[in-house]
Amino acid sequence: MSLPLNIRRLGRVPYEASWKAMSAFTDNRTEDTPDELWLLEHDPVFTLGQAGKMEHVLAPGDIPVVPVDRGGQVTYHGPGQIVAYPMVDLRRSGVGVRELVNRIEQAIIDTMGHWNIVAERVAGAPGVYVAGAKVAALGLRVRRGCSFHGLAFNVNMDLSPYHRINPCGYKGLEVTQVLDLGGPSSLAEVENTLVEEFCRQFDFRPVQADPHLPELPARVAV
Repeated sequence: MSLPLNIRRLGRVPYEASWKAMSAFTDNRTEDTPDELWLLEHDPVFTLGQAGKMEHVLAPGDIPVVPVDRGGQVTYHGPGQIVAYPMVDLRRSGVGVRELVNRIEQAIIDTMGHWNIVAERVAGAPGVYVAGAKVAALGLRVRRGCSFHGLAFNVNMDLSPYHRINPCGYKGLEVTQVLDLGGPSSLAEVENTLVEEFCRQFDFRPVQADPHLPELPARVAV
């Protein structure tokens, strides 16, 4: 029987607000808490994962740089990019971290396939690529057996900020997006397909949830 997956379509959310919310959600969830998938866009920001080095941030200019607790190196988030944060209880889903990454990548690859775009993995470099150019980045964290952080999928955005960094720590790595590969310009269209493929990978049943960051119960003072 498929497990429910609460889908939150959050719109434009400041990066640090979503980071704080998903960290709190992970810390406060119980074994009965349904898994969630948050879909959103961020204002322009560079995020530096736990393996990241400031030397890969070449010229941030007016775009803030935020060190974060996810895996991976430096990447860019901005309008026109689908950011998806899967909050999944790995024990309940019966997957390990490597399998989680593999299934997320496959969901993106299968999403691209809807528009006959041939996407693939690159050994040793998490994410999804088309002809060597990166179209989606992954950066995850697992705490208490549950995942948070997630993926960034370029759809219809200004790619020029990527020239200010070595994307994912790779000098000269090309990046691309769905629109430039012949796919749709609509984030909603790509988002809907991504949700469908993500749920297929994990045998989830999508449930539309409140389109706001979840409110967590206040801690009782003792």
